[in-house]
Amino acid sequence: MQKLTRREWFKSSGKVVIAAAVAPAVLANVAEAATSKATQASVQYVTHPNGKEMCSNCKFFIPGAKANEDGGCKVVAGKISPRGYCTIYMPKK
Repeated sequence: MQKLTRREWFKSSGKVVIAAAVAPAVLANVAEAATSKATQASVQYVTHPNGKEMCSNCKFFIPGAKANEDGGCKVVAGKISPRGYCTIYMPKK
């Protein structure tokens, strides 16, 4: 085994300390990105159905207080019309 000089040891230790200090910030950004929702524009959301395909029939739709009121979506941000449609539509099974 090769003996480390004091200078080499400090360089190696410094890299470990910097990595340990930066890791939480990087991991927090990754977690935030994983939990953020898509914008309505990015999924081409519209407030009218595409034939029989509409948000109220989608597995991601979160209904409003009443059947005809706007609700939410597990994937898309903002208020979502039950009669709306977007490109990530996935029918309920």
